[in-house]
Amino acid sequence: MAEVAEKGSISIHTENIFPIIKKFLYSDHEIFLRELVSNAVDATQKLKKLSSLGEFGGELGDVRIEVKFDKEKRTITVSDKGLGMTGEEIKKYINQIAFSGATEFVEKFKDKTDAKDIIGKFGLGFYSAFMVADKVEVVSKSFKDNTEAARWICDGSTEFELTSATKEGRGTDVILHINADSDEFLEESRLKGILEKYCKFLPVEIKFGTKDESVEDGEDQDGKKKFKTVTTDNIINNPAPLWAKSPTELKDEDYISFYKELYPFSEDPLFWIHLNVDYPFNLTGILYFPKVKNDFEIQKNKIQLYSRQVFITDEVKDVVPDFLMLLHGVIDSPDIPLNVSRSYLQSDGNVKKISQHITKKVADKLQELFKKDRVDFEKKWDDVNIFVKYGIISDEKFYDRAKDFTLLKNVDKQYFTIEEYKEKISANQTDKDGSLVYLYTTDAGKQDSFIQAAKNKSYDVLLLDGVLDNHFINTFEQKLEKTQIKRVDSEIVDKLIDKDTKMESVLSKEDEEKVKAIFEKAINNKAMTVAIESLSTDELPVVITMSEWMRRMKDMAKMGGGGYAFMGGMPDNYNVFINGNHAITQKILKAENEDQQTKLAKQAFDLALLSQNMLTGADLTSFIKRSIEMVG
Repeated sequence: MAEVAEKGSISIHTENIFPIIKKFLYSDHEIFLRELVSNAVDATQKLKKLSSLGEFGGELGDVRIEVKFDKEKRTITVSDKGLGMTGEEIKKYINQIAFSGATEFVEKFKDKTDAKDIIGKFGLGFYSAFMVADKVEVVSKSFKDNTEAARWICDGSTEFELTSATKEGRGTDVILHINADSDEFLEESRLKGILEKYCKFLPVEIKFGTKDESVEDGEDQDGKKKFKTVTTDNIINNPAPLWAKSPTELKDEDYISFYKELYPFSEDPLFWIHLNVDYPFNLTGILYFPKVKNDFEIQKNKIQLYSRQVFITDEVKDVVPDFLMLLHGVIDSPDIPLNVSRSYLQSDGNVKKISQHITKKVADKLQELFKKDRVDFEKKWDDVNIFVKYGIISDEKFYDRAKDFTLLKNVDKQYFTIEEYKEKISANQTDKDGSLVYLYTTDAGKQDSFIQAAKNKSYDVLLLDGVLDNHFINTFEQKLEKTQIKRVDSEIVDKLIDKDTKMESVLSKEDEEKVKAIFEKAINNKAMTVAIESLSTDELPVVITMSEWMRRMKDMAKMGGGGYAFMGGMPDNYNVFINGNHAITQKILKAENEDQQTKLAKQAFDLALLSQNMLTGADLTSFIKRSIEMVG
């Protein structure tokens, strides 16, 4: 080892800096490799910038960064061919933790170009190495002419050694002597996984070992292609990811190909948004709209957050509005630091602006697609509507942007904008008080008899069967003036839209009371409230409904709707409407005896339950037996 030229103490504000680094500053030890490779990239990018400014006259040559490990020697080495440092610069930039070379670099070249774009801090990030190493060496040679290489060694205490060294080319080697607790980082697969996670899109090529590739090697005697295996450098990153390019030079195939690179086993996305902002904050990225349908919880945490192409996290809750967490893709902003915290994201002004900008860009894109090709937009609506409805529920401003392209779909698979639908139903679905009544179904199959009854009155029925539609209905109803939204089975058809018209009853008051008593006895359930109604003879003899309010609250409770949770524990209460004008009601009144009346009433009631999939177990078995007896 070279003669010790200088010994000293690292200039820090506390003697306990390394325990603090290990315990608090970095919660995840694997981050050390990201930090060291990021520093190597910064040093390389700075040299490239100096070269472009004429401040470095030498040949750039190969600027590839290399990560190596030696399991026997227990070392990991990160090497770059960037700026390098003199001994004095090592003392200045490494020993003084609180100081960053970035400030000086920007100050020197601020008038020549936007230098801050390639500035990184060679400060606390470097010290993350001591999370996994009990000794760290730095061997560096400056790009400046006539400078000597230097070696810095520190064992994790506040003492260091600085000596001269031998190094052929410019750049820096950081050598970590891995401690006994960090054996995992001496495994190739572990290091490869970290590099692919954090460094996959860094702007300088990063070599990690070699790989075997099959390449063409002429033809054999029969004219068939021959192949041979060659060993090549294993470059673990794509230095020019799609989001860093100009949208004008990209085609649809490029975006789809990049999506497959990010999510290898996914279906093609519906469409995408290329973000490219430089004022009042810096932001690039590509956000993809995946095919979500109704199963969206598992889709979250698919957006990756980067800072200057260095991966930070895929938990972007405070950067991306909650309703857009279902999107996939990449966001890159140098305004977000690498070692970001939740509290930072929640309080930073730039982060809030980024969130607002993304919301606006998504709304603009959807508006553009709607205007450009309405037919194609309708085809995509079943996939897109979950984003739009989630936005309307959770973001007050988003509704104002989205109301013109929000579509309502009816049971006949026709699509309408909010204004178009209002115009369609206003003539026939306005009640006696002047309120417009929207009718909907959550299950067109189970609620078909109610849908058909509504259609017989020329009412239109919307299909709202999505996972978010229960919340959407509540929000949507509040947005519209003099409007009610009712599920098609929440009332008998004559009461869904109250037009103050009443059909004459063929029953006397006395007969009505008799029929009510017969059904109450047959049903024998306090949760069922029986009422006699004068309906058309074409309507069903018995109709079972749950009020819109009760059903909606209970559905909200099932979805974990906060203040509605108490509703989940309340018993189901139903209204049972007996059609006094139906022939079966007359038949029940004229039955031979009380037992026969009860049996017929029970059969009519069970048919109503059956029509709504509410007849199960022993009650269903009894109904089948009774039906066989009655037709036998």
